[in-house]
Amino acid sequence: MNRVAVIGGGISGLSAAYYLSKARVPSILIEERPRLGGVIRTDNVDGTLVEAGPDSFIARKPWAMELIREIGLADQVIGSQDNARQTYVVRCGRFIPLPAGLLFLVPTKLWPILTTKLFSWRTRLRFAAEYFQRPFISNKDRSVAEFVREHYGVEADRYLAQPLLAGIYGGSSEKLSANSTLPTLVELERKYGSLTRGILAEQSRQSHNDEGGSLFLTMRDGMQQLIDTLAVRIQGSVGRVNTTVVGIECRNPGFRLLLSDGSPIEVEHVITAVSAYRAANLVAALDAELAETLQAIPYHSSITAALLYPRKTFDHPLNGFGFLVPASEGRSLAACTWVNTKFAHRAAPDAVFLRGFVAADQVERRWEESDEELAGLAHGEISGLMGFCASPRTARVHRWRRAMPQYEVGHGKTLDAIECRVKNLPGLHLAGNGYTGIGIPDCIHRSRGIVERIVSSARS
Repeated sequence: MNRVAVIGGGISGLSAAYYLSKARVPSILIEERPRLGGVIRTDNVDGTLVEAGPDSFIARKPWAMELIREIGLADQVIGSQDNARQTYVVRCGRFIPLPAGLLFLVPTKLWPILTTKLFSWRTRLRFAAEYFQRPFISNKDRSVAEFVREHYGVEADRYLAQPLLAGIYGGSSEKLSANSTLPTLVELERKYGSLTRGILAEQSRQSHNDEGGSLFLTMRDGMQQLIDTLAVRIQGSVGRVNTTVVGIECRNPGFRLLLSDGSPIEVEHVITAVSAYRAANLVAALDAELAETLQAIPYHSSITAALLYPRKTFDHPLNGFGFLVPASEGRSLAACTWVNTKFAHRAAPDAVFLRGFVAADQVERRWEESDEELAGLAHGEISGLMGFCASPRTARVHRWRRAMPQYEVGHGKTLDAIECRVKNLPGLHLAGNGYTGIGIPDCIHRSRGIVERIVSSARS
């Protein structure tokens, strides 16, 4: 009998399978799709590397790089070209650069904030005065919008927090939980009061300086390179089944997995490396209350459009990483990445590669539109804002149904309720991006922790 079954072959499932293999724990990986990787997929389009899902991961979270070093890919990692890292925010149809010195939402330099045209004078002075804010302790789980407004005002939420969070979660700052999406800033608020004073104090205490490194990291040949290498590394030591798990039964001890072809698999541990709502369907027979709680975690769908333009006819400078579009602008796109500038070795030498992201409130009503319509929508809005006349020679549209979990206000209590129920089902483990972090490093970190607990339980 396999000791562990991993359900789901995305980055969470693959990293769990790898760490199980490394620990010499017999396991089986079950993925219903023919390919592994989940939302991570790289296509080569006319000599250009086009990511269907995430194009990179955050460098400051170490867990992805730790895995990459272990599997021998460290020399294949490239960083974003941060010497050209400038992001613009659209306000009244014009590009306004984000002020220099921003660490996500928090300014670390005063002069760029005082001179920016992104905010009114009242908001700029509010940023400066925030430095003197006293420590604030609250057990209330506020929305990101409420949290940011308390520190910097309404404009800071509208033109900074909302577009930045939309790019990460595809959700609204009015609904997302500050405790769950900005835990570091909430802790700084409790300790220092002022976020700016807290960031500066923490930076001065660090023995290392991160300014010389890249903000984003990716694989030279695309994020698919990480998936393919992990798949090779687990060959021979991890079984693989290409089928669908339709249910899980408790065998006391262990579990029986019911497959779509009618054949069962019996294991000691189950790792569900799938979305929370899919995990809910799997565990419904084990614990109806757990299933109901998992179903309560909302998810958004996403649509992106990759547009390739002939460089010789493209007449707009790509002097930055791209732009963000606040919801208040009332447009169909939430953001656009200028891929040529963000990463080297992505676009073919004769191509300009722009990647548009459909706004969350537009995705569902545009889901049934054709690829041609969606590519035309993205091109029209991007070219209108940037003011160029070139037409795309190639376009690729990617859709991911219910792929982005929303850590809304109350998410922490939901996690507590989930953990409480899971404790009554020893051997069941929930991996994936629906719980404690949506990025690639977060998913790897959660899966590694689960495997460590499994190994530790076997030794005790």
